[in-house]
Amino acid sequence: MVFDVSVAMTWVLFLALFPMAFFWLRRAWRIAIRRDFTEVALKKGVPPEKPERFAPYAVAINLLGGIVVVWVVVSVLMARLDYATWSATAGITIWLKIIADFILARHAHPIVLKRKTE
Repeated sequence: MVFDVSVAMTWVLFLALFPMAFFWLRRAWRIAIRRDFTEVALKKGVPPEKPERFAPYAVAINLLGGIVVVWVVVSVLMARLDYATWSATAGITIWLKIIADFILARHAHPIVLKRKTE
């Protein structure tokens, strides 16, 4: 195995899965068990008016993403998945988690149109 850019990027992706899984599962734990809604559907760092309304969705997004990433890490360490499979699974999980968080945040913070009063 020759150390080149692709090998370095593979290791960066694999090593980045560990803190990602930790933070996503920790966020699910904080929201579901500790009832800490400060990280639910953030838009510009601010939670919505009623974050407990969107908490189950945030828990589901974070828990599902964390479980999939832990499964990928364990499968790679046990040599169950080849490179193409685990990198595709990890990449799709990361992107879907980002997109789902974005959608939830935008849904929790509706656009309020201000009308001119005379």
